Amino acid sequence: MFSSSKTVFFFWILSFNLSYGRIFTFKMHHLFSEPVKNWSNSTGKLSHWPAKGSFEYYAVLAHRDRLLRGRKLSDINATLSFSDANSTFRISSLGFLHYTTVKLGTPGVKFMVALDTGSDLFWVPCDCTQCAPTEGTTYASDFELSIYDPKGSSTSKKVTCNSSLCAHRNQCLGTFSSCPYIVSYMSAQTSTSGVLLEDVLHLTTGDGHPKLVEAYVTFGCGQVQSGSFLDVAAPNGLFGLGMEKIAVPSILSQEGLTANSFSMCFGSDGIGRISFGDKGSPDQQETPFNLNPSHPTYNITVTQIRVGTTIIAGDITALFDSGTSFTYLVDPAYSNLAENFHSQAQDRRRPPDSRIPFEYCYDMSPDANATLIPSMSLTMKGGHHFPVHDPIIVISTRSKLVYCLAVIKSTELNIIGQNFMTGYHVVFDRERFVLGWKKFDCYDVEETNTSEVETYAASEPPAVAAGIHNYSTPESSNKDANNTNSGSSFGLRSCRFHISLLAISILALLL
Repeated sequence: MFSSSKTVFFFWILSFNLSYGRIFTFKMHHLFSEPVKNWSNSTGKLSHWPAKGSFEYYAVLAHRDRLLRGRKLSDINATLSFSDANSTFRISSLGFLHYTTVKLGTPGVKFMVALDTGSDLFWVPCDCTQCAPTEGTTYASDFELSIYDPKGSSTSKKVTCNSSLCAHRNQCLGTFSSCPYIVSYMSAQTSTSGVLLEDVLHLTTGDGHPKLVEAYVTFGCGQVQSGSFLDVAAPNGLFGLGMEKIAVPSILSQEGLTANSFSMCFGSDGIGRISFGDKGSPDQQETPFNLNPSHPTYNITVTQIRVGTTIIAGDITALFDSGTSFTYLVDPAYSNLAENFHSQAQDRRRPPDSRIPFEYCYDMSPDANATLIPSMSLTMKGGHHFPVHDPIIVISTRSKLVYCLAVIKSTELNIIGQNFMTGYHVVFDRERFVLGWKKFDCYDVEETNTSEVETYAASEPPAVAAGIHNYSTPESSNKDANNTNSGSSFGLRSCRFHISLLAISILALLL
């Protein structure tokens, strides 16, 4: 017979195994995916859509980065004009970099929400006083923008002011009145406000025997939106991925549904995945987060940068931000990196071009060879290496190809952007406060590992660092991708298997 202490220990092992075994995966699509493009065109928000791989394409994304992070990235904040079409891109319409679709309430209603690692609250348009337009707008033939109706969901509950998640108790009318919220974002005059609600988020376990899970989450009933939320930035809501306890990853963990961790991967064509509860694999590389107790973020330290044969030393603290297209560095780190890249590049540097957001660009020689372009690797705090698979982007013009060092000079803030993360399975482990990464083929994920959501694949690639080898020989790249093993998925299954064996062994000893 079990003693009470043995019983508690055994069930702790079982609960560890069950919670860590649950992973809920959503597909992500990029800002320039067809669903976002269709919505933008239908509402007339964009007067011009940049062609992928063009000067304008990368310039638009760089402007979006600057607007999202304010003046901390660059002093340049001018209107962006296109030379070919004599038209102006509506900068105010630019939104977040990645989106996914979630199902909320009973019966479930689908919302296409922006993903943001820089904020915490999950909110959707609800009981609208001022929201983005929804009439006659679609993301796909069978998906319309939704407005959440608390009265239309049988599982909807109000969050009262005595809740531990109510941050604005000073604005409450009474202990049991609805908890108000307001969140302001870095983008100028962009905010959302309303009241907090609780309802079920529909999930499916990502294993060989999918099981439907209804997770109660706290979210914002967004009654008033302002700024870019009234355009394409977050027309159907926003999914905050920050570290605070009101963030959905925190709530799922608190309810014992998942580990307090999530992962992201980015395919070279814009198709990506975000997986809640994923702690990665035992053989991944890791580095600790630099935590600010008052406002924790995904901030890490780079101890050195290798550019070709040169080592650049010096600790650099940087935000690891999947929502920023490119990588931004403050001097002297930027100048050291860029000048060392230039000294080792063997192609002719192009003169400055106002259409290009990058400073170091080169005309690609006819006998282009990726091995001639200086390689790059980051060494993180703790000593693990983060090779940058493609530190460049390739721009196609009418007469030639141009490649650029995909790093931009910043005024205040260092950011490791999505272009450096492409090709990796990136883990944001909020239990151990570490960032994990492993080389990964984002397409080699079991299709059963998906949540019960409507998903759309991006048909246009994001701001990936498309190396020469990817550009010139797509056939070989696809072949390599198809032959890549899903090491991360195997690692997770193997880890759970060994934990199960451990639980069985302990049970045998206790008996």
